[in-house]
Amino acid sequence: MLLAEKLGVDTVNCFSGCPGDSEDARYPNWVTCSWPEDYQEILHWQWGKSVIPYWKEEARFARNHGVKIAIEMHPGFVVFNTETLLKLRTEAGPNLGCNFDPSHLFWQQADPVSVIRALAEQYALFHVHAKDTGFNQEKLSVNGVIETKSAERAAERSWVFRTVGRGSSEETWRRIIQALNDAGYDGFVSIEHEDRLMGKAEGLEEAVALLSVLLREAQT
Repeated sequence: MLLAEKLGVDTVNCFSGCPGDSEDARYPNWVTCSWPEDYQEILHWQWGKSVIPYWKEEARFARNHGVKIAIEMHPGFVVFNTETLLKLRTEAGPNLGCNFDPSHLFWQQADPVSVIRALAEQYALFHVHAKDTGFNQEKLSVNGVIETKSAERAAERSWVFRTVGRGSSEETWRRIIQALNDAGYDGFVSIEHEDRLMGKAEGLEEAVALLSVLLREAQT
């Protein structure tokens, strides 16, 4: 954040992190269900004793240096969806917002357009990543969406990250870009290439070609 201040960069992207289950924990503990009751106790400790105090202080520091914090909603961390992002923002203040990446929402079955609208209502849309998610229907029908196999084993996974347009339809991305435009977002749309099924140059070229058309359409 100090470097961002010196460079005149007004937004720093990051993740929320994920504590363990106590002060003595050595590894993160991502809670994904409400029962048994032990999970509620873990969430209560994580948010009350670790997450909120930490991010209140970080947001205060950032605010004092003229920097905004954009947290990317990512499974595995305590901030993984719209509700948890806005919960943290309520506690930490308005200079903490979202780095919006639809790829992490697709496989959670969230609608990116609805998410954009919810974030825009709270003026919490700070930055945007362009990355897609593709599904292997054969694996998905058997194993569901919770996936822990390495990204290197793409063919064995229920879902994988894809370049823009290779997972979701062009119309889906058209709706996303239009929603960003309607929300008044005028920042960067930063392409992330994490597609293990195609080359970097090929993936980047496809993403640029599609997004260029959709961005022009949204602005006319």
